[in-house]
Amino acid sequence: MSEIASMLVTHRKASIDEIEKAWHGDVETLLKWVRSHELVEECAVLKTCNRVEIYVVSHRGEKVLFELAKKARISSRIIDFHDHDESLQHLLRLAAGVESMIIGEDQILGQMKDLYQMARTAGTTGWMLDSAFKKAIQVGKRVRKETCINEKSISVGSAAVDLAEEILGDLKGKEVLVIGAGETGELISRALMAREIGSLYVTNRTFSSAEVLAECLGGIAVPFEEMREHLCTADLAISATSAPHYILLKEDIERAMEGRERKLLLIDIANPRDIDEAASEVGGVELHNIDSLRQISSENMRARIAEIELVEKIINEELGLLEAKYKRKQAEDLLGKLYYQAEGIKAQEVRKAMNKLSAYHTLGEIEQQVLQDMSHSIVNKLLAEPTKALKEAAERGDTAMVKSLSDLFRLEEST
Repeated sequence: MSEIASMLVTHRKASIDEIEKAWHGDVETLLKWVRSHELVEECAVLKTCNRVEIYVVSHRGEKVLFELAKKARISSRIIDFHDHDESLQHLLRLAAGVESMIIGEDQILGQMKDLYQMARTAGTTGWMLDSAFKKAIQVGKRVRKETCINEKSISVGSAAVDLAEEILGDLKGKEVLVIGAGETGELISRALMAREIGSLYVTNRTFSSAEVLAECLGGIAVPFEEMREHLCTADLAISATSAPHYILLKEDIERAMEGRERKLLLIDIANPRDIDEAASEVGGVELHNIDSLRQISSENMRARIAEIELVEKIINEELGLLEAKYKRKQAEDLLGKLYYQAEGIKAQEVRKAMNKLSAYHTLGEIEQQVLQDMSHSIVNKLLAEPTKALKEAAERGDTAMVKSLSDLFRLEEST
């Protein structure tokens, strides 16, 4: 029997660079490649900066996914494999925001909608995955409506963006420079892109890291040695590197402000600090550091964590409904095969009876209809109890009885 299986490469085990290298090509290409496997009936792909997740429907899902991982040469160290039940639970948790790098973030829900629609448009999904993704999206919306999981910034990076928005009034259309392309730099950049800023520039000592992050988010990578030039035009600069010393001195900021009339907001969330505190003395410059953000982030994190219990309750409730739906469908599919099998036998035996009777006299429409009705009634009455038993077994998750009935009537062998 076909079920859902999934293979995940996410931020929990892999770096951004490893995620980027895990699968080559765009989502459409990946969908075609996965669907081309002879054992794959349906498939969908979730591909973002923090994850690449492949979902397949197959009667040999685990075998398929192992083969795909081997062909793509992805290290098993960074892969999580999920069976049917685990895949459903993960998908609902992901949509709810509890599997994200930032707990409760909203962006993943929109990404799931878009990527699921891609799979539907490509014709790679069917009833199984459609049901799973529709339920996940429904859960994501319900969680955000009934809980506060997505309210208040919980990282220093996102709190820095909130502070910048409060100071500048609105970040829409602003030019922003993010210094540092590590985990914190990524969180900052993602939070900024959600504010519809005008342009995002990312710089890092290792330029390739800046390129990966910028490409992922639609920003522009800047060589580290050109960073100071971009300060001249930026409205906001947020620095989050792991440098052991200042990377921006007071004189760097003074040069950036020469001939400039509009304000420059600097937010330094590095530890140790990236920006010389004396930079705050430069006219037109406002400098904030990590100390003012830590307390806010801690309080907001506690508030979101307090919501997780309610979120988990919603997930479990909706997961139960989804699993019951799959069980009913399993019973319906087997019953369809059982009745198809019975109808074939009935039609064959009715033809035989009519042929024998026709040898003695011509059968009228009434006689033929009586034979048809009688045989139909016999089939329905004989199958009434097995039908009831199969539905009840499926509802309570009695897979042993479902399999026994399937084996008894050889339903998996029927077409």
